[in-house]
This record gives sequence, structure tokens and C-alpha cells, in this order.
Amino acid sequence: LMSGKPVSAVSIAGHVQQVFSHVKIENLVAGLSGGVVSTLVLHPLDLVKIRFAVSDGLELRPKYSGILHCMKSVWQQEGLRGLYQGVTPNIWGAGASWGLYFFFYNAFKGYTKEGRQTELSATEHLSLHLENVFDLILTLPILVLTLGILTLTLTNPIWVTKTRLVLQYNADPGSKQYKGMIDALVKIYRHEGVPGLYKGFVPGLFGTSHGALQFMAYEELKRGYNKYRKVPSDAKLSALEYITMAALSKIFAVATTYPYQVVRARLQDQHNTYNGVLDVIRRTWRNEGVIGFYKGIIPNVIRVTPACCITFVVYENLSRYLLGQDQ
Repeated sequence: LMSGKPVSAVSIAGHVQQVFSHVKIENLVAGLSGGVVSTLVLHPLDLVKIRFAVSDGLELRPKYSGILHCMKSVWQQEGLRGLYQGVTPNIWGAGASWGLYFFFYNAFKGYTKEGRQTELSATEHLSLHLENVFDLILTLPILVLTLGILTLTLTNPIWVTKTRLVLQYNADPGSKQYKGMIDALVKIYRHEGVPGLYKGFVPGLFGTSHGALQFMAYEELKRGYNKYRKVPSDAKLSALEYITMAALSKIFAVATTYPYQVVRARLQDQHNTYNGVLDVIRRTWRNEGVIGFYKGIIPNVIRVTPACCITFVVYENLSRYLLGQDQ
């Protein structure tokens, strides 16, 4: 299609078969494991980030002077359980997101590199998620739900329940309407229908670029570093080297895309009502200015950098072990 030539059903089937020939369940298991481990360790910071992101001046919201004050207040009022509100959907969501992302990312990566003698460049790593994925979507409709869009479609209801659970404040007993993840899913569906479960989906679509930017930076850092060491681009690195590259790539992606997380959290918040993405943007800009779109970014950076490092280290080592490449 991109070249102006029609694509036959046989050609599409051939491309699909080629892509799925690179699918490895080991990548799914390794990515899922990394996401679960990092979530269990760092969920309290995710709670802090969301509470800051939605801080729009409503009286019912607790007032926090900083990250430590927020964590201390929640701990004093509700203990460890309070700091881990929403951890169940977070584990499901993060595990599924990382697992599916690594699963499909490596399949597309293998497909793109098939038959090539040279390494993918930085722009090719990015286009693997954007331009080449767009081209695949045009020529291979069966793959339209892969990568970020597929992951978001599957996990958006989980993220909505996580946000709702995280924003159940102890000072407002009336808001304690959800007993857990399943209870939240059922009640949101019953009272708000499918649209309620997909609040924040549109800004989430913009968030798919986050993964593209992160993986582009991560792969390019690994490639450049191994080239500097004069070893194969897929040579195994040390845990510290994986951590450094994962941290740098994550900070780059977060700094570039953070505002979408504020917009998404506010749309999913049960304490305020917005008439869509544009309404969130307009009201946030009018009442809080540019800074409103970056509320919570500090706890987010503090959280996602080690979270990403943990995820990538677990993924790289576990996937190598499962694939028999640990040497």
C-alpha cells in the first residue's frame, strides 16, 4: 500500500506468519515478571504521583507539602495497607503491559531485522514503533491491536480501577465505595458502562509514544555502547550497565511525554467531572498554568527510573535464561 501497489490476502498472510514466527513466550514471561517485581517494590510512589497529579484544589483532597509528607500522612492514617491502595490492578496492569510490550516488540524487531546484515539505527528503532508499525497496520490489519494500542486496549479498565482505588481518601469515608479491583470493575461498569472503564483512553493513546521513545533510546544506548566496546550489539551487559541505560532511556521518555499522565489521571478521577480531554486541558491551563500539567512529575521520576531499571534487569536476565542465552 505504501508503495502504491495493492496487497493481496496471500501477501498479508505471509507477513503475519513472518511476524509471528519471531514470537517467543519467554519474552512475555520475562517482561511480565519484571513489571510485577518493580510494581511491588515501588507502588507507594505511584500512589503519591497520582494524588499530586489530580491535586486541583478540591476541599475533600488531603493537602500534602511534599512526597515524604504524603507518604507519612497515608502511613499514619492507614498504615502499610494505605500505601498499597490499588496495588492489585497495578500489578495486573504493569505485568500485562510490560509482558505484552516485550512480547510484541521483540517479534517486530526480529521481523524488521530478518535477512539484514546490518544493525537497526536509532531512527529505525523508533520507526519500529511508529512509522513501520503504521505501515504494518496499513498492510496487515490483523496486527492493528499490537504493541501500545493493543496493550492499552486490554489494560485501560485496569488503570481506571487503580486510579479510583488510589484516590479513596481516608478523610472522606463517603468515597470508600470500592472494596478492591473486582468490586471496582463491577461497580464502574454498572454505573458508568463501558465508557467508564475506558476513561483516559485517548490521552493513553498519546502515551504509546512513551514506549517508542524509551525503547529507541534504550536500544541505541546498548548498540552504541557495545560498538564502543567492539563487541556484538546483542552482547550481554552487566546489571549496572543495564540499569544505567534503562534509567537514561526512561528519564528521556518521561520528560518528553509526562503531561498525558496528568490528563489521564484527571479523567479517571471519581471526585471531579470533565467533558473530555480538551476540557481537562482547558481547565488545568486556566486554573494552574503550565505547572499543572507537570504535577507529580518528581515522584514519578523517582519511581519510574528504578522501576524501569528493575524491570529491564529482570527482563534481560530472565529472558536470556529462558532462551538459553545466559552465558
